[in-house]
Amino acid sequence: MNESKAKKKKLTFTKGEKIFLGILIIIYIIVGIFNLKSMEPLTGVGERWIVTLPFGEGLLSRINPMTVIMSWLIMLILIVLAYRAGKKFSLIPGKFQLFMESLLEFIYSTVEDSTSKKEFVRPIFIIAATLFLFVVVSNVISGFPGVQVVPTDSGIKISLFEDTWYTPTSDINTNATYSVMVLIISHAFAIKVKGFGKWLKGFFEPNPIMFPMNIIGEIAKPISHSLRLFGNIAGGGILVLILSYMAKYMFIPVVLWGFFGIFVGVIQALVYSMLAIAYISSQIEE
Repeated sequence: MNESKAKKKKLTFTKGEKIFLGILIIIYIIVGIFNLKSMEPLTGVGERWIVTLPFGEGLLSRINPMTVIMSWLIMLILIVLAYRAGKKFSLIPGKFQLFMESLLEFIYSTVEDSTSKKEFVRPIFIIAATLFLFVVVSNVISGFPGVQVVPTDSGIKISLFEDTWYTPTSDINTNATYSVMVLIISHAFAIKVKGFGKWLKGFFEPNPIMFPMNIIGEIAKPISHSLRLFGNIAGGGILVLILSYMAKYMFIPVVLWGFFGIFVGVIQALVYSMLAIAYISSQIEE
């Protein structure tokens, strides 16, 4: 009985959703044809819009405006989604509430299974869920055509639907910031569980001669944590851009954007948050 019902169940769209998708497809085709006629040689692949601040020197005096803008936009999207989920919360969940509950329940069960100290399950879950939601939204938007800003010899070029939306996770600074944050949190939790003396002693185990190797191992964690995500997202974006240019923009790039942006993006967001859980959980083991 249940199997027959599952077979009959199919994906349906409301009239408004069909109209929205139809308009979106028409706009995409029109802009695609226009871009096809005005296509220029592919240059500046991988270049970023960098602005030098009027104060300070070195790396800290430069920012990527698109990283800042898109990061705040994604945070705003997450706040709106959270508000919507909380406002319409009910005992009989709708599609959106069911999706969010299933997603968060999966992350919570993963944290619960990985953490021996049950008092730390909730704070680790909050950290992991926050990271996952931000990273997954950042990655997924790279699967949809949108606005990009790239530097050229003549100045800044704003392109519409020639590339995907800019994702903050394609900036190593974003990934490194969150990875260092995970490292600091993991050791803060370790000090709370073990005490400062026992935590410090752990760097000299199993033998004092291992102290340099233990330090290198801890430093390697945020480096590998951030570079894994950066390499997959930035490298995938460049690959899709090149293939899109070779395919003359239309149709095939949609499949490529969907694969690298949505499928790979979700997987990498999951891997990133799972590693964060593993790094924190391993530190609070006595």
